[in-house]
Amino acid sequence: MLTKAVDSYIAMRRVCGFAFQSEGTCLRGFAAFSDAKGDYHVRSDIAVEWASQARSTRQRARRLGIVIRFARYAHAEDAGHEVPAPVLGSENSPRPVPYIFSREDIQRLRQSASQSGYRTLRRVTYSTLFGLLACTGLRLSEAIHLRYSDITADGLVVRRTKFRKSRLVVLHTTARAALEQYLTQRRPYAPLDDHVFISLRRKPLLVTCAERAFRTAARKIGLRSERDRPRPTIHALRHTFAVRALEACPDDRDRITQHMLALSTYLGHGHVGHTYWYLEATPQLMRDISQRCEHLVTGGHP
Repeated sequence: MLTKAVDSYIAMRRVCGFAFQSEGTCLRGFAAFSDAKGDYHVRSDIAVEWASQARSTRQRARRLGIVIRFARYAHAEDAGHEVPAPVLGSENSPRPVPYIFSREDIQRLRQSASQSGYRTLRRVTYSTLFGLLACTGLRLSEAIHLRYSDITADGLVVRRTKFRKSRLVVLHTTARAALEQYLTQRRPYAPLDDHVFISLRRKPLLVTCAERAFRTAARKIGLRSERDRPRPTIHALRHTFAVRALEACPDDRDRITQHMLALSTYLGHGHVGHTYWYLEATPQLMRDISQRCEHLVTGGHP
């Protein structure tokens, strides 16, 4: 039965380090659908029929893409399996252009957060959190899961995050000083909890609470969403860090490659291609790329 082949494939992917939760659920659903039709091999028409039951265009393309990848695996063992063509479109929608903050925007955001809400630890918590996100490029979930033991002499240890990897994030001396200043006020507030960032209830921050605090601070300084324009979000602090790091990239080709790999590792990207995407983020980066290309075409060195 096709279910057995699917279970073998799921086990293989998980041994390779992939969580493979939603994908596994999808494949088991496809296997049950195919088995119910009495066909124990992957058939293109059945795969398309099953994937087409999803509500949105993107969901249909994603479901078929999952089956296609499984079919390639199964076909290597048994040529009776067909590999469907991606007839339902692309799984990947274009990534939106990120909102990029200026240095002044970030300073004003921190100032706004330090003056919002009750005159308690809340103010310094969000001011410090926004500053840490801006100067390290951490994901919000990574920052709110930090514990005291993750602050080391070498930097912040970010443990088993989005891609089940741990990494070390180096801290600038000014960032370390700001974090230590915050911890001096935070430790007595909830001495039994070792999370770095906590709420007024003396519990770890929630992502939704941090996002709400960011929206409040952004609104107060006039950063608002506009039609057909990038939207200022707390995750855009990470985007801003990545773009500024690329703007500081050296000109030499070999050094550019090293810089991109280092930045990809620092940000915890699963693939360096996710870092190259930032090259399209700002006019300055696009202008730099066009100038390098023009120089190369006219006989100069890249």
